[in-house]
Amino acid sequence: MYSIGIDLGGTIVKIGLIHSGKIIGFTVLDANSRKGLESNLPFIEKAINDLLLKESIEPSQLSGIGLAFPGLVNPIKKTVISTNDKYDDACDLKLDVWVKENWAVPFCMDNDSRLAAMGEWKYGAAKGRNNVVMMTIGTGIGTGVIIDGKVLHGEHFQAGSLGGHFVVDYKARRCTCGNIGCVEALASSSFLPVIIKDNKSLTPEFKARADEYDFKEIFSLANNGNSDAITIRNECMNVWSAAIVTYIHAYDPEIIVLGGGIMKSSDVIIPYLKERVDKLAWCPSGKVNIVVAQEGDNAALLGIEHCLINVKEKKHETIY
Repeated sequence: MYSIGIDLGGTIVKIGLIHSGKIIGFTVLDANSRKGLESNLPFIEKAINDLLLKESIEPSQLSGIGLAFPGLVNPIKKTVISTNDKYDDACDLKLDVWVKENWAVPFCMDNDSRLAAMGEWKYGAAKGRNNVVMMTIGTGIGTGVIIDGKVLHGEHFQAGSLGGHFVVDYKARRCTCGNIGCVEALASSSFLPVIIKDNKSLTPEFKARADEYDFKEIFSLANNGNSDAITIRNECMNVWSAAIVTYIHAYDPEIIVLGGGIMKSSDVIIPYLKERVDKLAWCPSGKVNIVVAQEGDNAALLGIEHCLINVKEKKHETIY
């Protein structure tokens, strides 16, 4: 059986046709998440049908369709609970009905970072481990957690998925979530211009270009010895380290998996984080390994396949 995974990002929608842990068909759509999800559904529907047609697959051959959403999700009721400036109309949509009317197959949905953690747990860098934290660093910062071989959800389905909103400096700037001093507000792509403008130690010339920089350029400039870029790069890595220390103290994982496009600079990031986390985390039983995600941007799609397998087999690898 095949499955379809839909991964909703802030600027793009990724759609994959999946079979036995492998993505055999893939397409990407532009998406303005601030315009909502409903306006994107016709384009997603067409992309799915085009994928099925291209691979000569009938809907009857699908085990189901799954959705990775960048917000809080109730995976039991298959509804979106809360959004944060992305697809803000999603709470009012009946996506399970949309799937049933178009393809008549089972449907699952969950938080995107939680599904990415499932993908790396079952098919990637954390395969065979029972206690896992995945941290995705990008426009925002998300996390997913596996404890004792079960996916963590919690009372309100937000446990493990709000790692970007752990407070690492309660006197710092306000985050989009309304809290103060979140990891995401101090070291994510969406806040990078503000992070640069607020840093009093940077040169005026560097700060004047704050809106033009992304992490790719920051790391490139830092590698070439630019002192301003080194300052921003290292301060962000210090924030990520503080977050990881907190995840270790909260969840006691065997392994931390790091994902997101920024991990193209893993040769700098991983050694830096390991050294700092090893010094600061209270781990008397041994160091926690920090590794790069193997499945990259496809992890959430593979997590969807695992989610659908659980639905079909009525497994309960979940802590609610």
